[in-house]
Amino acid sequence: MILAVAVNTKVLWYLTRGLGVCALLLLTLSIVLGVTAARGWRSARWPRFATASLHRNLTLLAICVVVLHVVTTVLDGYTSIKLQDAVVPFLSPYRPIWLGLGAVAFDLLIALVATSLLRARIGYRAWRYVHWLAYLAWPVALVHALGTGSDARLEWLRVVGLASVAAVIVAVVVRFLGDATLPNVVRLPAAGGALIGTVVLFAWYQSGPAQLGWAKRAGTPVSLLASRRVRAPARPRPVAVSLPSAPFSSSLSGTVEESSRGGGEVAVVMHLRLNGAPGGSLRVDLRGEPTQGGVSMNASGVSFVPAGTRVAYVGSVTSLAGQDVVATVSTHAGARLALSFVLNIDTSSRVVTGTLDGTPLLATAGSTESRACSRAYEASIGPRRLPSTSSSTGRRSCAVAS
Repeated sequence: MILAVAVNTKVLWYLTRGLGVCALLLLTLSIVLGVTAARGWRSARWPRFATASLHRNLTLLAICVVVLHVVTTVLDGYTSIKLQDAVVPFLSPYRPIWLGLGAVAFDLLIALVATSLLRARIGYRAWRYVHWLAYLAWPVALVHALGTGSDARLEWLRVVGLASVAAVIVAVVVRFLGDATLPNVVRLPAAGGALIGTVVLFAWYQSGPAQLGWAKRAGTPVSLLASRRVRAPARPRPVAVSLPSAPFSSSLSGTVEESSRGGGEVAVVMHLRLNGAPGGSLRVDLRGEPTQGGVSMNASGVSFVPAGTRVAYVGSVTSLAGQDVVATVSTHAGARLALSFVLNIDTSSRVVTGTLDGTPLLATAGSTESRACSRAYEASIGPRRLPSTSSSTGRRSCAVAS
């Protein structure tokens, strides 16, 4: 049950990647200790047999981790890698070369285990040859990790790879250049070959796994590339919205707010909504001196935004008589509307109802006066604020205050 749950999640995918990195690190330590043991290094507190024992145990642990890495890779159904692909090189359709190198490294480790178990039968010399051949498992495994892994471009894997290469190179250089008993014909080519191999590896990595598009170049099946491609969400098609071009009538509903201002003035703000076509929201601001049952207007502001648009008509009240209000508004582009209100205000509940008639006026390029009015209104339309420009030369009253 637990295995079935793991297979159906990303647990195996992350597990196989982590095990692969752990196996690479263990193989690196095993190589470094093997080269150190061959150099004959020892001290009073650390005898030579301790290094050899640690090298052997690290190698066995690395092989166990590699086996787990192979098992989790086969169980993970994302790439459909079969068990034979982990043993027989270059058969898998998934990144055949780089996965095949992993199979080669795995086969070398299997050969190391088998010959170690049969060491008494095959003889020391044959075992030693196979043992040295098994050292090739480390560079092959490193190229496999960079070529077929999913984290090759991540910074942390670059650090792991660089540290592994540096550790092995230092061990090899110290081993061959520091051993005076070895002839120069062996020492110099070995150290030089290690350095040249490092340069070649770095150049290959920079031009290959470190570049975008490596997954396709490495041989990832097209079906997997398509499944991993992130599709951008479809952009919503713009909806054609037209501003009112013909006379319209609509009912209104909303609320009214009243507040006192300095100098004995009051401010009245009505937030209204059109219940019929063309719909939208409307705001009427009045400022003036309170009168019995109303306001004697000194300044005003009106804004109207038709439904489905972000276009604001801005203007002011041009006529105010009781419950009848007339306003003229316009857009920045010059479209103009004449609005005629009939308002019914419930002073106890502060609820406004009524009707609105709108009539399109002749479009203009936008006069200096209308643009100035629009800018002033938009800059000062905050709660309970009005533009400082007066809407008319006369004093008008509106029965909107109790």
